[in-house]
Amino acid sequence: MSLTHKRLASTAAKLKLAKKTAISTSHLKAFPPPEASSSQFFNPKTWATLQPPPPSSLSAFAHRIGLGQVILSPSSPPSASASAPTGTALLQQALTHPSFVPLFQKHYPNEPLPLTNANLNTVGNGLMGLFAAEWLNAAYPHLPTRVLKAAVSAYVGPVSCANVAKEWGVVPLLRWNRTPSTPLRPAVLHTDALSSVPRALTALIYTHRSLPTARKFVHNFFLSRDVDLRGMIKFRDPKKALSETVARFGRERPVSRLLRETGRFSNSPIFVVGIYSGSDLLGEGFGSSLKMAEFRAAEDSLHRLYLTRTPSHLLSLPTTTFSTSRPSMLDAIPASQSVGQGEGGEGVYVPGELGVTEVLYGSSERSGVKVVGRPVGRGFVDGVEESGEGELEVEGSLS
Repeated sequence: MSLTHKRLASTAAKLKLAKKTAISTSHLKAFPPPEASSSQFFNPKTWATLQPPPPSSLSAFAHRIGLGQVILSPSSPPSASASAPTGTALLQQALTHPSFVPLFQKHYPNEPLPLTNANLNTVGNGLMGLFAAEWLNAAYPHLPTRVLKAAVSAYVGPVSCANVAKEWGVVPLLRWNRTPSTPLRPAVLHTDALSSVPRALTALIYTHRSLPTARKFVHNFFLSRDVDLRGMIKFRDPKKALSETVARFGRERPVSRLLRETGRFSNSPIFVVGIYSGSDLLGEGFGSSLKMAEFRAAEDSLHRLYLTRTPSHLLSLPTTTFSTSRPSMLDAIPASQSVGQGEGGEGVYVPGELGVTEVLYGSSERSGVKVVGRPVGRGFVDGVEESGEGELEVEGSLS
């Protein structure tokens, strides 16, 4: 086959694929629209942006993310307002960003304004932050506060919400409009509009189902992902941090010991250093110098502490104590019903062990934690360079 024939075949395949993936216009009242035949300027791209997605696409989207039986089911609990949207109209509201309203009002001033996900976005953002914060705090009780905040953003932040929305196939269904920044508000970008959809869906599930269903939705799509928490924990001086952390726990002073070495007098030596507190090995590290190996061993010791994870069978979340029934059904719960029994009752919450307060440093680099042991000044102790007060003591023959 010649190069020309290959290009023609490739073009035909692309056109065939585009025809299959194009949104159907059968749900529209009139096509082509009356604006196309008028003498006014007609922009087909703007007209296509203003059209709502077909109900079949909304239904397929709901079933694709597992919400077909939650939102579209006829047995779904009714809303508090009789005029509130139901079914696919709820999904269309969750997929409509507030930036779409000015564009719609400009071209259709006499039409009723579409419902947006502004309120749903706010409620869903709070719910997703709650679910992520309580799970991370229960799973990693010793995680520092700043790392905890960064981990919450990594799991349910705007970038993660936008990426999950793309995986769901929200892009062709999203209704939004790019707006420039003003002195009073920032610009609205595509990522901002995409990130509002998972939050709005979370609020939608919470409103029309229950809190446990919303929590399960967030856990399945967001908290089940792998996030590298180890890369978020950085130490300016891990040896000093480890020395003060061990003193906070009331353990023996950390001691560095050379475990293995090779090629000391070559161009590429390797040293393996372990840090012990009494007879317990806290961490190990390797490097081309003793100082580098000890630095990494102190980092590994602190990572093992801060990234200690609670076993899944011992994990208990505070939101499990919330009632699983809707407010209108609370009056039907028998007064004699015990807590944690039957539908509508509260679950039993067993609080986990709280982690110790993280070690913070002042501007003068003085922690106030007294370390028992001989003071170590500048110089070398058994072959490892020491750089000031509070450093790790080196034990054993490192030379």
